Amino acid sequence: MSFKKISIYSLSLAIVLSSCSGKKEEEKTVYENKKFVKNKENTVRLSEKQVQTVGVTTTIIQSRTMEKLVRLNGKAEIAPSHISSVSSIMGGHIKSINVISGSHFKKGQILAVVEDPQFIQLQQDYLVTKAQLESARLNLNRQKDLNISKASSDKTLQTAQADYSTLHATLKGLEEKLRIIGINAKGLSSGNIRSRINIVAPFSGFVSKIMVNSGQYINPSDTVFELIDPAGLLLELKVFENDINDIKTGQGIMVYSNENPDLKLNAKIVSVVPSIENGGAAMAVAKLSSPHSEFVKGMYINAEVSISGRNTLGLPNESVVSFENKNYVFEDLGKASYKMIPVNVGISDDQFTEILKAEFLKDKKIVQKGAYSLLMMLKNKAE
Repeated sequence: MSFKKISIYSLSLAIVLSSCSGKKEEEKTVYENKKFVKNKENTVRLSEKQVQTVGVTTTIIQSRTMEKLVRLNGKAEIAPSHISSVSSIMGGHIKSINVISGSHFKKGQILAVVEDPQFIQLQQDYLVTKAQLESARLNLNRQKDLNISKASSDKTLQTAQADYSTLHATLKGLEEKLRIIGINAKGLSSGNIRSRINIVAPFSGFVSKIMVNSGQYINPSDTVFELIDPAGLLLELKVFENDINDIKTGQGIMVYSNENPDLKLNAKIVSVVPSIENGGAAMAVAKLSSPHSEFVKGMYINAEVSISGRNTLGLPNESVVSFENKNYVFEDLGKASYKMIPVNVGISDDQFTEILKAEFLKDKKIVQKGAYSLLMMLKNKAE
């Protein structure tokens, strides 16, 4: 009985000691990791052999004239001034529709035909008024002759003059109405009166929407077609905050679609909206140098803007290394010691990378050849 108690006590003590030992080892590991993070100085020191192997060379911050290529993306839209709602000048029934949605048309092309008896009445009124005006003209001339010899009173002459003037004004009004609905009053006679008028295209473009059906009665206020003039195509491009100062009105750009990236067309920026939206981007509006059927409303497009002749401070490309989406350079501290310094980069080409706010690097010796090897050594040291 006594032996069992001692054995159980010994076993319990051993478990407790083992647990404490494991806890100490765990605490030691955690402590060491925290200690490393705390004492991390982002410096690496090379041995003589490593110096020879890496072959470190240094450079200094440099001034360079660089070209920047800004890439933008956005959508093609149509300026509201180039979207037209077309209606019939006078009401009537749609006799025929000669286009379909999306079809292209030329200026003056007949889009639809409208029929109504009122068109006949308008032409009759014109011809009747024209005949009455001729009669009033003859009467006025006769009254003038009679008034000269005092064979008629001045009042009779004035009445003849008023009748002629009234009919003349009425005829001009009817003539203008006929012109608006597409009927040439000068060539109108009783033998060519027609009951139909045409709705014609006011410009060249394509049909966006058709609002009516054949046989439908329409009022003058009803929209028959929505037409788009491709000359009003605008390219609405997103410009991110880092590039906003480089995008100016009047700049020439190259644009292309996702479907056909090899076809690049010339365009020009016509305005820049001076406002950064929630997405961190402003909007630049560009216009094609000449209309092209490749670009249509709603299409996603890309653009390239070349910013030339900008003086900037930077370093050779091999001096700048990247790790975990951040950029760094190494300062030569002397005695084969090198310190990693975070930097913000701007534009770059095949040889040179811009360093933003680079004044703090002046008078420092920056590693050129061997920067990547130093990064790998520092990374291995951290691990």
